[in-house]
Amino acid sequence: MKILVTGTEGYLGSLLPPLFIERGHEVIGVDTGFYKVGWLYNGTQITAKTLNKDIRHITLEDVQGVDAIVHMAELSNDPTGQLAPHITYEINHKGSVRLAELAKKAGVRRFVYMSSCSVYGVATEGDVTEESPVNPQTAYAECKTLVERDVKPLTDDNFSPTFMRNATAFGASPRMRFDIVLNNLAGLAWTTKEIKMTSDGTPWRPLVHALDICKAIVCTVEAPRDIVHNQIFNVGDTENNYRVKEVAEIIAEVFPGCKLSFGNQGADNRSYRVSFEKINTVLPGFKCDWNAQLGAQQLYDLFSQIDMTEDVFLHRGFTRLKQLEYLIRTQQIDKDFFWSKK
Repeated sequence: MKILVTGTEGYLGSLLPPLFIERGHEVIGVDTGFYKVGWLYNGTQITAKTLNKDIRHITLEDVQGVDAIVHMAELSNDPTGQLAPHITYEINHKGSVRLAELAKKAGVRRFVYMSSCSVYGVATEGDVTEESPVNPQTAYAECKTLVERDVKPLTDDNFSPTFMRNATAFGASPRMRFDIVLNNLAGLAWTTKEIKMTSDGTPWRPLVHALDICKAIVCTVEAPRDIVHNQIFNVGDTENNYRVKEVAEIIAEVFPGCKLSFGNQGADNRSYRVSFEKINTVLPGFKCDWNAQLGAQQLYDLFSQIDMTEDVFLHRGFTRLKQLEYLIRTQQIDKDFFWSKK
């Protein structure tokens, strides 16, 4: 199968192509290159040929002859989305829908879209399912719901989209991110020997290891069409719903000598537990291999091996918002987030 993966120089994108290639698939990558500087360690021996291209510039020719597209190249996370909400909508919503339209026109049969459990926002019921109402609280989450809404009508006998609502990712990646909760707390524990929470840590968050997300994608692309056709899957494991304070406690236990303290109730009111029963019963071959404890130990072992410093942990390349602010400030990208021609 010939598979086009967008965002191959990102946190998840750098982990996924080797899994496909090892299974005999041909992979083409697309990435605009915003986060090239964020390289933490040499974690893979196999890489995909990557087009250096903004998804808003992808052409019909780029996707012709492709059997499946895995789309994850968007402005990621809530702070980045709030940096320039209008550009977030241009890239994450309009750019993603346009890519799906091009895919359908070119005869691409599978379109796997990386959505997010953040679409549930502030959940008022128990464990939310794929049938629960969405309640996005940010531009980032709202764009996910809009793409799902606008791509679904494209579905027909020849075009099968699947929408993967990932839990909050964690774990090691060569293109590391330290702006997601478990990775950030692990970095603090390693570099400062202290996790000082500004909130009480009571909100719920579902977590899923980056490699388990990649496993879910591979299973989806290879699954019989009728199982994944126009389906939404929450990606994770129900046992991996944690209160933020529990994540902090796990990190403090794994990282020797780490002090832990909590503050008052925080301003961030997002709290949701998610049911992952559907993906674990319906999608052939999928089961999470990781939990927060194993992920924390993986990061401790990695930081020990590479002798990670505080300067590395704080480097802009590992935090999406910092890197984009740097590219804007230095005028390397323009007001529309295209690379400057200067």
